Amino acid sequence: MRLLLVEDAAALAGALARALAAAGFAVDQVGDGVAGEALGRQEGYDAIVLDLGLPRRPGLAVLAHWRDRGMLAPVLILTARDAWHERVDGLKAGADDYLGKPFHTEELIARRAALARRAAGNPRQHLVVGGLTLDADRQQVRLPDGSVQSLTGTEFRLLRVLMLNPEGILCKTRLLEHTHALDADCGENLIEVYIRRLREKIGRARIQTRRGQGYLFPR
Repeated sequence: MRLLLVEDAAALAGALARALAAAGFAVDQVGDGVAGEALGRQEGYDAIVLDLGLPRRPGLAVLAHWRDRGMLAPVLILTARDAWHERVDGLKAGADDYLGKPFHTEELIARRAALARRAAGNPRQHLVVGGLTLDADRQQVRLPDGSVQSLTGTEFRLLRVLMLNPEGILCKTRLLEHTHALDADCGENLIEVYIRRLREKIGRARIQTRRGQGYLFPR
């Protein structure tokens, strides 16, 4: 799952990016409103964390511009703890949730994951598709026979995007976009490697190849 973090406080942004990556997100990070707005328009993010107090362009303006252009990705806004009016304005502008500063990183991750699940039509904590149960907290998958397979970070992100799009054919480029950050040094052949690893853990028939098109996860 690919996430955009727009936060100008370098120390906070770095800590959040590391925590979100550890939780299974491919994170792109930017520190001002103009760059954040451009990146949000250009890239297909599954979720966005947006600070309101940004340099160059305030977060509310960025959010309003995104929504005016029809961008539907769920957005969680970060606000000053006592700025209730910012929370109201943010929700009116199209935010899906908010979190006041200071906050616990674990709460942000839980809220972000819940928003992404709801946006994908899977409100439950565990993603259940095709007899597989994906546990985001432990980054494990439970098979129909009850056995559990642990996943690496990339394996987890790849299986999650496949399970969130059952019966849809996903090309290598799209899978790469949703499993790796923009600055990651990798190519499409890497997807083949991780598809093979996933098949070894969950069964070859669970991920079907569509020659010249991509991969499909059947229900």
